[in-house]
Amino acid sequence: MANVTKKKGVIGILTGGGDVPGLNPAIRGVTFRALREGYDVIGLRRGWGGLVDIVRDKDHDNSENFVHLSETVVNRAARTGGTFLHTSRTNPSRVAKDKVPAHLQGQFNAEKNDLTSEMLKNLEWLGIDYLIPIGGDDTLSYGVRLYQEGVKVVAIPKTMDNDVPGTDYCIGFSTCVTRTIQMVNSLRTSAGSHERFLVVEVFGRYAGFTALLPTMAGAANRCVIPEFKFNIESLAELMANDRKRNPSRYSVVLISEGAMFEGGEMVFQSESTDAFGHKKLGGIGDLIAAKLTELSPKYCGKTVNCLTQKLGYLVRGGDPDAIDSIVPMAYGNLALDLILNKIHGRLVVLKNGRYDNVPVDVVTSSKKVIKVKEHYNTERLRPHYESFEMKPLFIMTSE
Repeated sequence: MANVTKKKGVIGILTGGGDVPGLNPAIRGVTFRALREGYDVIGLRRGWGGLVDIVRDKDHDNSENFVHLSETVVNRAARTGGTFLHTSRTNPSRVAKDKVPAHLQGQFNAEKNDLTSEMLKNLEWLGIDYLIPIGGDDTLSYGVRLYQEGVKVVAIPKTMDNDVPGTDYCIGFSTCVTRTIQMVNSLRTSAGSHERFLVVEVFGRYAGFTALLPTMAGAANRCVIPEFKFNIESLAELMANDRKRNPSRYSVVLISEGAMFEGGEMVFQSESTDAFGHKKLGGIGDLIAAKLTELSPKYCGKTVNCLTQKLGYLVRGGDPDAIDSIVPMAYGNLALDLILNKIHGRLVVLKNGRYDNVPVDVVTSSKKVIKVKEHYNTERLRPHYESFEMKPLFIMTSE
């Protein structure tokens, strides 16, 4: 028996994976309308983690796992970045033995455990009629699993990498691009003062949108992306020529964290993996910087040192920009529109400048990466474009 009182119905909402600016406005967009339409709204804490940890006992303190949302709470939070519901990279279908909640350890003691059966019971105990997960392809892939198990899911795409299939736009991308441009421009003064190569590493495991779009906007001379294994000699020569042409004698390259040397593989910080099997990336920027310095005498006539910077969490912290305040609000309302019409199994999206929705299983049935032949010049290591006519807002993000 659930410990909530059902009105018109109950909507559960959660945020999973990495935090980005825009999550709180999305939660507000859902909650405001839902409450006024007669629904209760339950915020599940720590992504799928809160749902995993629930103890189905009305006398148990589950305040760390879920919270009933009100207009006051979501209105205050909506102006801020991050997610007030908190987040995690929990994958309920592959929970490590030492991560299984204490009250379930007698039932689940394999090295990896599928707790989906418990998730379904917890959703039923909470009385949740519709579930709205906000996340990237990892978080939403488990949303697809629950939908296949019979849960009424309406999903919202979020990731600064902008690589969720089916949509031109994911929450967090605009703020990431905006911050990248701002920070690279700030670093120019140091690069110019010392006449160096500026090497900036940005997020982007499998897709290079966060490197390509700022470069297109003029933040960098060159960029290297996961979709194309680059030749370091070519990059060094291009950077040297860019530096020579610049009166301030510096040049800039943006590096996707998932970029790979020609003949090489991704660079990882360690061999450990998260709940979805991903190793933590990082370090490709430092390796490229070292090689550029090593090769600089060949192309510059003398050694040119590198100024290196990994932007990391600086582009995902803080308040959302205008787009990441407006789009999440719209996505939240779109999700509620579907629920009011008793429609589920959908992902709300932006396609060609219009809000829409598509089947949620698009998340697991395809991949969204840069079309190299169409958008990336592999000889010049920079964006390629011929016409912007009828292109979406962010040009290279449409499938």
